[in-house]
Amino acid sequence: MNDIHTHLGVCAAEAARVARGVTREQLAAPSVCTDWTVGELANHLVLYSAHGLEHRALRERLPEELTARDFAADPDWAERYAAQLDRALAAWEGPGVWDGEIDLGFTAMPATVVASLLVKELAVHGWDLARSTGQDFEVPDPTGEFLLGVVAEHAEVYRGYDGFAAPVESAPDASAFSRALALSGRDPRR
Repeated sequence: MNDIHTHLGVCAAEAARVARGVTREQLAAPSVCTDWTVGELANHLVLYSAHGLEHRALRERLPEELTARDFAADPDWAERYAAQLDRALAAWEGPGVWDGEIDLGFTAMPATVVASLLVKELAVHGWDLARSTGQDFEVPDPTGEFLLGVVAEHAEVYRGYDGFAAPVESAPDASAFSRALALSGRDPRR
């Protein structure tokens, strides 16, 4: 494996832990993501960070039945999410999965770039879910440094379609992960 796979595993484990901490009552509450409830945020996280992660490795598009599913409506959604993350991580262990490009439908990118963006998806929206439900989302320093690099490289593209808000200030002594969150428009100090 490689460092990106390690970071995927770290963020997947933390996202699964956070998902398990979400209560049924919290799903209808507003999330920190404008215009999304906690349940809608959970659905986005499940779809793109677990199913999307696996389908990208397999070079397959997400089927319409998955994009329309309300994952959080299932009482066991967090456990199913964790199991899907395990399948997705296993898919990134396949032969040749890190070679070549992955067709995203609107463009093709190197597999390593796609996997890096999926680490960002797990961490940033995992943090959103944690913050929305009174939990913490933490990653070790090497993963935080990696995420800071990914966010710095792609922030303006994400801002172009409102995926990221304007950057916020971070404390001078903030961790790399906190700086990545701030660069993505999230305020880790609140």
